[in-house]
Amino acid sequence: MLPFVADLPPLEKERIACSISSAVKYEVPANIVLAVAEKEDGKPGQWVRNTNGTHDVGPMQFNTAYLRELERYGITANDVAAAGCYSFDLAAWRLRMHLRHDKGDIWTRAANYHSRTPQFNAIYRADLMKKAAKWADWIEARFVTLDVTKEGATPSTPAMKAEAAATAPAAPAAQPAPPRAARTAAYVPRQITFTSSNE
Repeated sequence: MLPFVADLPPLEKERIACSISSAVKYEVPANIVLAVAEKEDGKPGQWVRNTNGTHDVGPMQFNTAYLRELERYGITANDVAAAGCYSFDLAAWRLRMHLRHDKGDIWTRAANYHSRTPQFNAIYRADLMKKAAKWADWIEARFVTLDVTKEGATPSTPAMKAEAAATAPAAPAAQPAPPRAARTAAYVPRQITFTSSNE
């Protein structure tokens, strides 16, 4: 288990570790996977019936409508309902498809995980952005990250951030920090990078 989740309850450990692992595996911003996992808040074995006859299943509340596409690979709702990282992998795979192929900004595309219906998407999107900003701060404090939108960007590490904060001049007391909403709108999703000890 990853050391940064050692003191968390078991389901929370699984949610964080599996979300990060799946985000890296499917090249989806980790803060978005973590935000979706928190927002869905499913449990292993959980089935929630929807008004359209489908079910949201397991830890990531994966909709059974998407399983029709996956049946040819032998993936069933019981697989998605089980404990472990498999449901997180499927959710990250689905998020990747939305982020790459859907229309709209990154948050609208990510909120398509919940619904493409504009009114439901907008509600989910607003809360997803808040949760993703919180998780971005959490990730930045614990991992090496890379701004994938900047060519030639160098990885930032928690130690580098702490050193920069310690050596930076103090901000004038008259200027408060920007409100969370302003930071969310400007935030660029970052990916976690892992390097082997041989590099």
